[in-house]
Amino acid sequence: MSRALYVLGLISAGSLALGTAGATGPHPFDPRTQDEAGSILAWFDHRSYAPGDRATLHFLRGAPARARLTVLRIGPKRGRRSPQDDMAGAVMRIEGPRVARTAGVVSLRVGPWPSGLYAARVTASGGRRGFAPFVVTAGRKPRSRVVVVLPTNTWQAYNFRDADGNGVGDTWYADPSIPMVELARPYMHGGVPPYRPGFMHWLERMRPRPDFMSDDDLDSVSSGESLLAAYDLVVFAGHEEYVTSHVYDVVTRYRDLGGNLAFLSSNTFFYRVRRVGSRLRRLGRWIDLGRVDARLTGVHYVGWNERRFPNRPYVATDVSVAPWFFRGTGLEEGERFGSSYGVEIDQVSADSPKDTIVLARIPGLFGRGRSATMTYYETAGGAKVFAAGAMNFDQPQSRVCWQLLTNLWRWMLRP
Repeated sequence: MSRALYVLGLISAGSLALGTAGATGPHPFDPRTQDEAGSILAWFDHRSYAPGDRATLHFLRGAPARARLTVLRIGPKRGRRSPQDDMAGAVMRIEGPRVARTAGVVSLRVGPWPSGLYAARVTASGGRRGFAPFVVTAGRKPRSRVVVVLPTNTWQAYNFRDADGNGVGDTWYADPSIPMVELARPYMHGGVPPYRPGFMHWLERMRPRPDFMSDDDLDSVSSGESLLAAYDLVVFAGHEEYVTSHVYDVVTRYRDLGGNLAFLSSNTFFYRVRRVGSRLRRLGRWIDLGRVDARLTGVHYVGWNERRFPNRPYVATDVSVAPWFFRGTGLEEGERFGSSYGVEIDQVSADSPKDTIVLARIPGLFGRGRSATMTYYETAGGAKVFAAGAMNFDQPQSRVCWQLLTNLWRWMLRP
């Protein structure tokens, strides 16, 4: 093993040039499709790796001369806290990457690192910088009884990169007629996905320390039985909107067998998708295909605010129904916590499992009868299922919110 910081050789751009600029289609030019000045554009050939795997880093326009590469484990704080759109963490020791001078790629071996979210940071003269995130899994043998699933499908759906240069981001969010998003591409904003750094910092303090998965890794789990054999708790750390049929089946079976689930955001398990090579195809809403979200998560999708409704705090309901959740917070019925939750919301419905309890709500957030509800239920088979009901409970906004999240973590792991 050698230094964690390496100087990369000259690499030609190869055939990975960006498409011509300019708006040529019928849609208005979207500024979100443009990279920030000085961004170094790179991505890995896979979204996750196990320790010992060889990872290949691709450069969209070729790596700059004398660029420096650092691998970071996201979560541990080191020095001054980075801004929201940055990635900071512990520097990992890596083998010197082999540089393919004619292909515009760098190869490195994943070390015996803890499972987690990682990023390759590439810097060059003139303040140029870019990130390429990836997940390190536990490998063949789980290291924890808890796994955190990062919403890597949703992250790429939110990526407005415009590779064909027509002024429209290459995602169905920019144009609903676009059926697929490319997964093998750099993120916008200097390569930073829409992750929650505060949650990653919080996880560093929690025990047991969890394993991590990408959506690809969850899709590779053979069955609910296999998932339960590996983990007692599966945490969906963010906006898990896009899932395959196999993932839906595996997670439902896992719950039916007694596996515990925590959904820390809203609008989860909403769209059916299928992986087609390096692309993700959106096939339709699960509810239109006969699968109602509330039967699994406990809550049903209400909608998004379309910028008409300001976010608001949660309001605690009857705290006596779940004293374990409110322990140490000092909250009483009717008191508020947090400051700004909403964006997209779910609420309890007739399809919610029997005996689903409401822990908190944001009453009338999207108008009369349209409230965000935070829920919890247990099954006859022993499963515990929590749903936040709003975006994004994985980004606690006060000491009380941190305590609630900690209480939830501990309760879900009780035998």
